[in-house]
Amino acid sequence: MDDATVYAADPLIVARDFARQGAEYLHVVDLDGAFAGALVNDEVIRKIVQGFDLRVQVGGGIRTLERIAELLALGVYRVILGTAAVKNPQLVEQAVAEFGGERIVVGIDARDGRVAVQGWSETAEITAIELGKAVKEIGIERVVYTDISRDGMLQGVNLESTVRMAQETGLKVIASGGVSSLDDLRRLQQAADSGVAIEGVIIGKALYAGAFSLAEALETIR
Repeated sequence: MDDATVYAADPLIVARDFARQGAEYLHVVDLDGAFAGALVNDEVIRKIVQGFDLRVQVGGGIRTLERIAELLALGVYRVILGTAAVKNPQLVEQAVAEFGGERIVVGIDARDGRVAVQGWSETAEITAIELGKAVKEIGIERVVYTDISRDGMLQGVNLESTVRMAQETGLKVIASGGVSSLDDLRRLQQAADSGVAIEGVIIGKALYAGAFSLAEALETIR
């Protein structure tokens, strides 16, 4: 929280730019929520959902069924549960039962193979693979898998651990963390083409830092 970089003052302008470049999905993290345990950016999220033709998935500080329902009522397409998947797996099971596996996603943030929670400020005993298998058993269909040692570092996606997550858990995996070049996207696409259940990839800093544009990324994977 003390080491943050602000790339744009208005998330709506950024969302509009992504939509104009051809984005179909938008990944939104409420960083205030991730640290405080409660979302505080609802109005911005509502404006993004209502203002653009994007499927928006939101994570960060989501801890209750009521909170999930509120976000879905705002028009959010998917809700991402992170810390709750470790500390309150019953919530995940209830959420899947009530809202369905398409709307509920678990975010698995891994540091040295173990799961990081509370905005990455704590490391749990459970491994990323163990958590993946556990949430699969209670109805989760897909996870956002992030190697947080690479997130924001522009060091290249951790393809090996991403492939392992998909192969060992049977989950669909959205890759996240470390994307630095179009070659990262090509490598992920090749793995997906070979039968690995990598469903998508989240790109953040590479776009903000100008490594390539979203339009170029979409063209690469098409």
